[in-house]
Amino acid sequence: MAKKTKKTSDTVTLTSKDKKTLGSIRDLADGVVQSADRGRAPYVDIPSRSLSNVRFNQSKRIIEMGSGTNRRELFNLGQAKSYMQTLLVGSGCKRLIEQGKTTSIRGLFYLLKHTIEGASEETFDTQDECDPIIEDIEVSLDSMREELHLYAKNAGAMVGPITLVDSGDGIDCSRMGSGGYSIPSIVEPNIVQFKKNSAEFVLHVEKDTVWRRFNEDKFWREHNCILTHGGGQPPRGVRRMLHRLHYELKLPVYCLLDNDPWGYYIYSVIKQGSINLAYESRRMAIPAARFLGLRSIDYERCQLSPSVQIKLNDQDIKRARQIAQYPWFAHKKPWQKELDLMLKNGFKLEVEALISKDISYVTEEYVPSRLEEGNFLD
Repeated sequence: MAKKTKKTSDTVTLTSKDKKTLGSIRDLADGVVQSADRGRAPYVDIPSRSLSNVRFNQSKRIIEMGSGTNRRELFNLGQAKSYMQTLLVGSGCKRLIEQGKTTSIRGLFYLLKHTIEGASEETFDTQDECDPIIEDIEVSLDSMREELHLYAKNAGAMVGPITLVDSGDGIDCSRMGSGGYSIPSIVEPNIVQFKKNSAEFVLHVEKDTVWRRFNEDKFWREHNCILTHGGGQPPRGVRRMLHRLHYELKLPVYCLLDNDPWGYYIYSVIKQGSINLAYESRRMAIPAARFLGLRSIDYERCQLSPSVQIKLNDQDIKRARQIAQYPWFAHKKPWQKELDLMLKNGFKLEVEALISKDISYVTEEYVPSRLEEGNFLD
């Protein structure tokens, strides 16, 4: 009996983004070939993602990368493997784009992992070896990971009066039940389009547990907003979605996060961008975002019980002092006062601490009061 063969399309329709990204990959490869043709050691120059090559742009109010680069040469013993890995990841992404397929960063790791012919050396030993190379390719090509046809796991949700189209399917985010719409890793306009929206603002909360309280209480319906969460530190897809909601739909973004250094850091990443992903700040950072709470003054303002206090440990104290020195916080007196008061209190608070007042205190009293007052941290 003849074997059945899987049919594949002879041609793949490439988007303008795909064509641009492929062109960038080919330019990178051409540069390597040209250096070899000139009798020079083949090399690639990778923009440095070190802290020393990151700066805060005061006018744009975002973190940006500088112009520093690191060179990787084929004939340098200490750089040969990372050189090979860089070209291998570029080649893998080129294959995905040309085939019109996507895969996870884990999938790319397995796609590229093999024993090098004639040696016992592996191309990649672990995922931790592959991930930084993916980021190197992103910044070298000035292309988002999603444009390389790579995605990460979904780790966020949204609900509210907005209708969108996701890969051709209409999604009414006001009719998604208790779990809401799972924000995908890739939310670029060619995948997700906004159709109808009547929301007046976005409320982003830190954790799923708090988000579920807001969703169950239908806070988004009463206050006409879009409610999102990122499962703690928001993944790229959630940050990109927030960015698009803010800039394309002109929606203010308010953040409800824990009163601790981690919550402050999450806000910093949403607002100014990530130091590690500084090259993506212009497509992810939201300088106009506002910190609604939880505030250090809320322990007394909300008359919370001592039982909800979580003592600051040495790492918390060290992290808080580091955050206070961030250029985007260093000269803001309200933020210095906020951090000083938390350190003076000697404890941190989770948003869930408000449940000690009442199961729906956060949705019925705390957030509505903060919104009415408009007293946010910038």
